[in-house]
Amino acid sequence: MELEAMVLKFPLSFKRLIPKTPPSPIRLGFRKLSASSSPTTLQSALLGHSTRPDFPILDQTVNTSKLVYLDNAATSQKPTSVLNALQTYYQTYNSNVHRGIHWLSAKATDEYELARQKVANFVNSTGSGEIVFTRNATEAINLVAYSWGLDNLRAGDQIVLTVAEHHSVIVPWQIVAQKTGSVLKFVSLTEKQVPNLEELKEILNSRQKTKLVAIHHVSNVLGSVLPVEEIVGWAHDVGAKVLVDACQSVPHMEVDVKSLGVDFLVASSHKMCGPTGVGFLYGKSEVLGSMRPFLGGGEMIVDVFLEHSTYAEPPSRFEAGTPAIGEAIGLGAAVDYLSGIGMKTIHKYETELANYLYESLCSIPKIEIYGPKPSETLFRAALCSFNVNNVHPTDIATFLDQQYGVAIRSGHHCAQPLHRYLGVSSSARASLYFYNTKEDVDTFIAALKETISFFTSFQ
Repeated sequence: MELEAMVLKFPLSFKRLIPKTPPSPIRLGFRKLSASSSPTTLQSALLGHSTRPDFPILDQTVNTSKLVYLDNAATSQKPTSVLNALQTYYQTYNSNVHRGIHWLSAKATDEYELARQKVANFVNSTGSGEIVFTRNATEAINLVAYSWGLDNLRAGDQIVLTVAEHHSVIVPWQIVAQKTGSVLKFVSLTEKQVPNLEELKEILNSRQKTKLVAIHHVSNVLGSVLPVEEIVGWAHDVGAKVLVDACQSVPHMEVDVKSLGVDFLVASSHKMCGPTGVGFLYGKSEVLGSMRPFLGGGEMIVDVFLEHSTYAEPPSRFEAGTPAIGEAIGLGAAVDYLSGIGMKTIHKYETELANYLYESLCSIPKIEIYGPKPSETLFRAALCSFNVNNVHPTDIATFLDQQYGVAIRSGHHCAQPLHRYLGVSSSARASLYFYNTKEDVDTFIAALKETISFFTSFQ
């Protein structure tokens, strides 16, 4: 299904030009929607209401409407405590780390390394030496691809992925496969639009040697959750390493790298209430210790001679040059904030919110939601990618923003192969976080219905 976009850029004064009760069949009646227009009542967790004051960005008007932010799978908002941590660093102890003996440098080093320990504790790593700070999850995957992949993959070796992977998981391994002669194998989806685990097991048990399984924990399009612990067991049985993209899981649920048994795991700060420009790689200490540097320069060395250099132990070996110090400290503050709420509390609340979003979208005619249906046995993440029959997702996202202040995403969500597999070029996506509420969902659904009514009135 190919959809052609008709992007309409309306002036801010457009609402005033529309009659409140237009003649049929064209229903335009744009109005500011609010939770008061919905009969929904909150009966359980009030986490969204209690945490919203911590996020000043949410308390603003966008295009004359109260902002409803539903683009959290792309990036999350930042609580005041994180903003304060960044400001405190730059205002009171801004200095480079590890190389200075003065008070500012010592303070910056202590806080930077404390942030590393906080991340290690957050994912239950054995120690902080297993946490490498990177610019983002993409760089972390590239680090593994170039430092581990180029040295351990040979012609004919298999790298197993799924068709639902983010571009950041696919592209680095395409490059490595081209350089080494290794082969990419992609697991397809079942009828329920989840990765086919039986097919995955068949690939692992084939005669072809599998060296790496690179998979998501939670799909940023399908909302599906993979049983990583089981997959790790299957992969290790055939001698393969496992890399997990946890960008959509670490911010939303408890992630324990020990119980999962993964060899590598990556996540991005900006999706978990932290600053942009920093992420992390978890790697088992024995695996990191066997890997050569990814980048060369200061900090990652022991001694430098004109002819050769010797390298530091991990994680310093993989952190060449001046790191994103303030951002890493901000990530540590974000971990403190999330831990203060409790990841079990966040996950429980978001599970309820996810089901409510899915059920609310299902009430709209001619809408297709991608990914599995939520059930008692199948958790679905708090995001929905969808398409509306004969309405382009970019038109939907543009209209929701300009007329109702509702922020969602449209496009391929860095998952073009998955969209081609689904038979579409793009989709709209609403994604929630713990500071969202059922009223946010109600506002979105009411605005979406009005938006669909507007575009279909021309057909």
